[in-house]
Amino acid sequence: MTDILSQDEIDQLLTAISSGDTQPDDYTQAPQAEQKKVKIYDFKRPDKFSKDQIRTVQMMHETFARLTTTAMSAKLRSMVQVHVTSVDQLTYEEFIRSIPNPTTLAIINMDPLKGSSILEIDPNITFTVIDRLFGGPGEIFRNPRELTEIEMSVIEGIVVHILTNLRESWSTVIDLRPRLSGIETNPQFAQIVPPNEMVMLITLETKIGESEGMMNLCIPYITIEPIIQKLSAQYMFSSLGRGESEQNKVMIQTRLDSVEVTVSVEIGTAELSFNEIMNLKKNSVIKIGNTTTNEDFVFKVGDRAKFKCRPGRVGSRLAVQIGETIDDVPDEFLMSSRNREEL
Repeated sequence: MTDILSQDEIDQLLTAISSGDTQPDDYTQAPQAEQKKVKIYDFKRPDKFSKDQIRTVQMMHETFARLTTTAMSAKLRSMVQVHVTSVDQLTYEEFIRSIPNPTTLAIINMDPLKGSSILEIDPNITFTVIDRLFGGPGEIFRNPRELTEIEMSVIEGIVVHILTNLRESWSTVIDLRPRLSGIETNPQFAQIVPPNEMVMLITLETKIGESEGMMNLCIPYITIEPIIQKLSAQYMFSSLGRGESEQNKVMIQTRLDSVEVTVSVEIGTAELSFNEIMNLKKNSVIKIGNTTTNEDFVFKVGDRAKFKCRPGRVGSRLAVQIGETIDDVPDEFLMSSRNREEL
């Protein structure tokens, strides 16, 4: 509701206007326009990743950190701790300037994605790992230097070992097959993208015994751009429930093909008293029910009856011929299938 001015206020306003000394705020409160919130945007450093995508990448690499902790502890026979400190987006130039020289830069081919990424390992961690693998106590190394050829070969083996964990942590998004392309020690020689290109930097704090340092995984935006829409918590959790994809079927089938199981043929049954069992000895003869040679035997896989079969010979060996299938489904399987039908 608008305020109504009194006659005295009107006279004062007219006097002020005629004198040129007007201050409208002293007499009326003009409605103030809503202030617009202005967000500063740097066109030289555009944000490529949303907060949800950054959170998803952090969750994926927390899994990577846990797997690496276990693998490195077993490899070095020492207490190793790895955890994600931060996930940031910055330019590639800022990343290169932030790391020491010399350092360990593993250039990783991100097949089937195009381009490469970089795993940077702090010199403290690098030389502690080398010392442990060479039989030392894993002392803290305070004078960084270039790696020798033997040390380079040792670190290559460690990086390859770590990359298996990276593949598993990305499995909910893509079947990543990371491969080590080479190792550099000078950051200036590791130009995988233009300096102004945006990258995602995953920083992992690493502790081996008393030695502490950082591992940085630098992934360019152009490398993960084809799957950027999959980097969301919703997609990642929904993909965990997809258990019937053709890829999973092939993987499960491949692993099952190498599983060894025990098979047996049951030619009959007999009932014995406890006294008869106690009197059994070598060359004892047990009469098996009313089974005849014309009846089918039972072919078992493990403890489950699977087929009917007939005895015979193959060359000089005894054999059985598989016949019809036996429907011997355990009660717990029947109950679970009935529950699914009710649902």
